[in-house]
Amino acid sequence: MTENSTTYREAGVDTAAGDLAVELMKAAVGRTHGPEVLGGVGGFAGLFDVSFLKAYTRPLLATSTDGVGTKVAIAQAIDKHDTIGQDLVGMVVDDIVVVGAKPLFLTDYIACGKVVPERIADIVAGIARACSETRTALVGGETAEHPGLLGPDDYDVAGAAVGAVEADAVLGADRVADGDVVLALGSSGLHSNGYSLVRHILSRAGIGYGDRSEELGTTWGEALLEPTRLYTASLLRLLADPKLGASVHALSHVTGGGIAANLARVLPRGSWAEIDRSSWSPAPVFRVLSDVAGNTLESAEGTWNLGIGFFAVVAPGAADAAIAKLAVDGIPAWVAGTVSTAPRDLAGFEQGAKGVDGGAVRLVGGYA
Repeated sequence: MTENSTTYREAGVDTAAGDLAVELMKAAVGRTHGPEVLGGVGGFAGLFDVSFLKAYTRPLLATSTDGVGTKVAIAQAIDKHDTIGQDLVGMVVDDIVVVGAKPLFLTDYIACGKVVPERIADIVAGIARACSETRTALVGGETAEHPGLLGPDDYDVAGAAVGAVEADAVLGADRVADGDVVLALGSSGLHSNGYSLVRHILSRAGIGYGDRSEELGTTWGEALLEPTRLYTASLLRLLADPKLGASVHALSHVTGGGIAANLARVLPRGSWAEIDRSSWSPAPVFRVLSDVAGNTLESAEGTWNLGIGFFAVVAPGAADAAIAKLAVDGIPAWVAGTVSTAPRDLAGFEQGAKGVDGGAVRLVGGYA
């Protein structure tokens, strides 16, 4: 090495720190592996044995990719990184179950300004715990150090997952019928959407993430990092129930775009549903944020989930039994509306979203 030579480490990339991060996360990742995972941790590619698909008549693969968004800024601000991984899994894997698919495996990607092994291990431990809960193998990932592009404490996380479903079991708008019941499944809070609005509201009000909110009973940062509720395992158990499974016609994950738009995506053209606001009471975090902003809850319906993390559209006779089954898993659910195909004026309804020409949905009444 010459006197004026420059090393990779001097450029800001510490491969030794990356290796230590892998060692710290190995055990957590390994706990998500079943016999289908081959090769363990550290390979160039993850291997997953899909021999079981031979038993399918017409197996379809389902895939989804997503990130956590600006919620990571709050984790960074209060130096708490052990829950953001669950948010990632929720955003990715819970999209796969919407079509009735069982998730198989997930890979993650973490970009950071500087690899701090303990911080990376915390993030991945959260991903691994959520993968275990949803019975998804964490088969690989990448941690990339980007000095000069990201600050030393900055990072972003993303992931992609693959699932499988029998072709004749795919859920969707084609199964939904007139008179079907719309069940709302409760959220655990904001989940991972609308955080740019949250951060704007608090910044404008001069509120710090370390400040305590008496109404919420904790600091703002802790309240806003409440992990995303995971629905996959419970919904798969519902779909596998011999008496109830066939009665579930469509599912919708309430993420970006808000309440009405996400439900409209899984309803057939020509159908409509009115979601009754009085059927639930939004959690305090939504009410307090709206008060700080000087806005109404209704104004945030296209941004925040306001207490509904998922919808299930089911046959009328199955609604009560489905609610009871979900309650066993700790997921509150309730009847929020009914699907209709009767002719009516659809002014004021959300009609389809994200390129899907689906049904029409609007929220009516006042919140409980």
